[in-house]
Amino acid sequence: MDFQPKDRPSDAFQQPLTAEQIELLCRRALGSTARSAVEIGWGGYNNTYRVELADGPVILRVAPEPARQTRIEHQFMRNEYLAAPYFAPISPLMPRTLAADFTHQVIGRDYVLQGVLPGQPGPEVLSSCPPEQRTPYFHRLGEITRAIHDVRGPGFGVVAGPHFATWSEALIAYFEDNAADVEDIGLDAADLRAVGAWARRDAALLDEITEPRLLHGDLWHVNVMLTPELEIVGVIDHDRSWWGDPAADWTIRMASAKPGEREAFWDTYGRLDPSPAARRRALYYEARHLGAVRLERHRLGKEGRMEESYSELAEVLAALESGA
Repeated sequence: MDFQPKDRPSDAFQQPLTAEQIELLCRRALGSTARSAVEIGWGGYNNTYRVELADGPVILRVAPEPARQTRIEHQFMRNEYLAAPYFAPISPLMPRTLAADFTHQVIGRDYVLQGVLPGQPGPEVLSSCPPEQRTPYFHRLGEITRAIHDVRGPGFGVVAGPHFATWSEALIAYFEDNAADVEDIGLDAADLRAVGAWARRDAALLDEITEPRLLHGDLWHVNVMLTPELEIVGVIDHDRSWWGDPAADWTIRMASAKPGEREAFWDTYGRLDPSPAARRRALYYEARHLGAVRLERHRLGKEGRMEESYSELAEVLAALESGA
């Protein structure tokens, strides 16, 4: 088999498979022989390969070993697998799961095999398109995000569970887990614990959100497939999907980051609640994003960017303390 893995340091978080392992997984899951495999460099969590089988190409995604997974990223692949039926409103855009194996009998890691989506990775297409020409992309992204957020769920928290009766309980538990993860890698998590303490004080405000809605968790240009005309023809990687307040989704955070440039998103998504209560809840959502980003930047070796998360979270805490 022609095998082209990514060249990574031996201590890298993403540990590659061997050609023999890929051949074995394809035979076990699909009964098919792998002719070639190329590791795709998208993302910094799972290992992803485009595998050419005798009857066509598939995507193989392999989760990290359980010991490498943090509390807030626990069994992401299983969460994505269980959440897939809730993404029915956009199912034509989602990759079809061909096989999944969570037994750990072969490699000690979860893996799935999926169909290949059309189009090109979003970053590749958008990098050659100036911001003023991205209106079609943001219009469609707003429509897709609205369709996702219109799905109602059984409780708050990660789709696969555990579920919480209230939104405040889900957020407080998240901050506790995030802080413990940060401390596990030898970093200071006092700011995350302080945010959790504020969330307890603001429980009544957070619990004004009474209806759990589906959040993709990571929907942005890095997780879409595009045509040269900026048509979205694929949506991937919903492993961070949650039930919660739509305003807490990563897509909302990113669309809000550059108001003028990304205004087309709001034309199709709709407008956010401008109330003081909603603005204060948004501080907790920003803290949640920053806590996750801190772990990711550490995992990817971006130490300088990781340090930025402390000053950014300090601003959030200052706003909470000022009553913003």
